[in-house]
Amino acid sequence: MPLALLALAIGAFGIGTTEFVIMGLLPQVAGDFGVSVPTAGLLVTGYALGVVAGAPLMTVLGTRISRKRMLMLLMGLFVIGNLVSAAAPVFAVLLLGRVIASLAHGAFFGIGSVVAAELVAPQKKAGAIAMMFTGLTVANVVGVPLGTLVGQTAGWRVTFVIVAALGVVGLLGVARLVPDMPKQEGVQLRHELAVFRNVQVLLAMAMTVLGFGGVFAAITYIAPMMTGVTGYAEGSVTWLLVLFGLGMVAGNLVGGRFADRRLMPMLYTALASLAAVLALFTVTAHGKAAAAVTVFLIGALGFATVPPLQKRVLDQAHGAPTLASAVNIGAFNLGNALSAWLGGLVISAGYGYTAVNWVGAALAAAALVLALVSSALERGALKRGTSDGGARTRGRVVARIPAAGEPARVPADRH
Repeated sequence: MPLALLALAIGAFGIGTTEFVIMGLLPQVAGDFGVSVPTAGLLVTGYALGVVAGAPLMTVLGTRISRKRMLMLLMGLFVIGNLVSAAAPVFAVLLLGRVIASLAHGAFFGIGSVVAAELVAPQKKAGAIAMMFTGLTVANVVGVPLGTLVGQTAGWRVTFVIVAALGVVGLLGVARLVPDMPKQEGVQLRHELAVFRNVQVLLAMAMTVLGFGGVFAAITYIAPMMTGVTGYAEGSVTWLLVLFGLGMVAGNLVGGRFADRRLMPMLYTALASLAAVLALFTVTAHGKAAAAVTVFLIGALGFATVPPLQKRVLDQAHGAPTLASAVNIGAFNLGNALSAWLGGLVISAGYGYTAVNWVGAALAAAALVLALVSSALERGALKRGTSDGGARTRGRVVARIPAAGEPARVPADRH
């Protein structure tokens, strides 16, 4: 794997840390600004919405410059956002800083996925994507717990300063290690937008929303579930989240390795297993040891879907993958928001904290159904000799969908 992937992983580590560390600092932030904890929770919601909106916006704005330069600009924006957060005199400015930082999130992972895939041979693309996302998963094991500890002892502003420094390191790493990869000639914004007419791209993004939504249906409410149902002390929740992060690291690496071999079978296995484990969590949540093992498995199986889903989007959006890749990162956050809302509904309805696990299982199962539908459409398209599952543009074939595991080919008319 090229050393340039390390620079991308460092950037991902900083982004992952700033995304999740705020959850452990909400009481301190709320106390300093004299707002309620639910109001402080807008820092989480605002960030997620910023990712969803920023992913396509920043990618479109960067279509006219090289990917390396865009990655550097995004890391610069990330640094500015965290410095604004650290120096915020009032809560509204802190929220603004969070939104500024979030605008870099989706585009960085989206463009970074394309760059990572282009740095290696076709049969190693998913592994390269997984290597970059390792920074995000390690952030949940190391960055978030340490950032929370620093924030609780030295103040939450210090945490944001440290995260900004990580962004500077990531920026320098991209500048030094990532090769200059100019914008692909012949691919314009209309080409990037055209891929959203491909039903396979839309199916892959829907799988992302539902599959990862299944994970966060359970994890969003992990604290009240573990303390109110399982019987863990409040201080143990941090270490359970570390265990979840370790599962993410393992699942991400395994998912990347096997997705390069047989992408769709890997996706079937991960989604089916995830649905089963989430359903089982309604039972294992009542025992401490069983609950801990299940939390690890949810992290592992959930993130085992990330490299294959991201590579699936890249394959199906061949020729113009940058915008689709970034939008798919936003889809992960959309899944988080959707699952948190659905989980809140079942809790408010009086079904208890473990009921969110059934919501997660249903979402993961729905993603599995979409994966099977996607493969069926793909096989049917190949049998009929069509290029994109039956979709044609103005009577002209757009591009042939590669079979699962087959390297994508860029159509001649895209150059």
